[in-house]
Amino acid sequence: MVKRLFDLLLAALALVVLAPFLVIAAVGIRLSSSGPILYRAQRVGKSGERFTMHKFRTMRVEQGSTSVPITKLNDPRVFSFGRLLRHLKIDEFPQFYDVLRGKMSLIGPRPEDPRIVSEYYDAQGMESLSVLPGLASPGSVYYYTHGQQTVSGQDTEEDYVKRILPTKLALDVVYVREASMMYDLRIVLRTVGVILAMAVGKRNFSEPPEMRRALELGLIAGRGC
Repeated sequence: MVKRLFDLLLAALALVVLAPFLVIAAVGIRLSSSGPILYRAQRVGKSGERFTMHKFRTMRVEQGSTSVPITKLNDPRVFSFGRLLRHLKIDEFPQFYDVLRGKMSLIGPRPEDPRIVSEYYDAQGMESLSVLPGLASPGSVYYYTHGQQTVSGQDTEEDYVKRILPTKLALDVVYVREASMMYDLRIVLRTVGVILAMAVGKRNFSEPPEMRRALELGLIAGRGC
């Protein structure tokens, strides 16, 4: 109950404070690329429930045979203004609406594409679905600072599910097992700090504190990247 109230208050406040950026993003997308302003993605949430997650569209509508759920560094599907939105994580702002409607939380494991879940989630992955998905989590911060820069090559999806996904899920399971309001606040501050640091050009980050805990709990057999 306290977490839900926390989510509602901060999501509503964020939408009010960030309203100018939402308008700028919407206008920029409209001027940069033909197609809808918002991208509605099917994702898997708590207890395996599918839901529609909202993002600002950052990719061209015509993706052809390259339409895969994983976006690699310098992905050619992303148009130039969309690349800026992704870099600053502004494309994720519409998800505050998903928090208000109860499909997501501010902090929780990032929701994955249904096919990724059905084909690649093991028992550890399913444990991450025991709570509401979130805008940010230890796993998502790790992917932003360590994983996203390394996903490349011909088979982006295979690269992601073999090297990155197991570590992301392990870090998020640590969160699920040790979740608290103070933990959520620390992740909020960590996420904001990382986004600001990346915005000014920082590229090298230390491993998240959850990494050691995941190793202690035997959640990581090998390093993802």
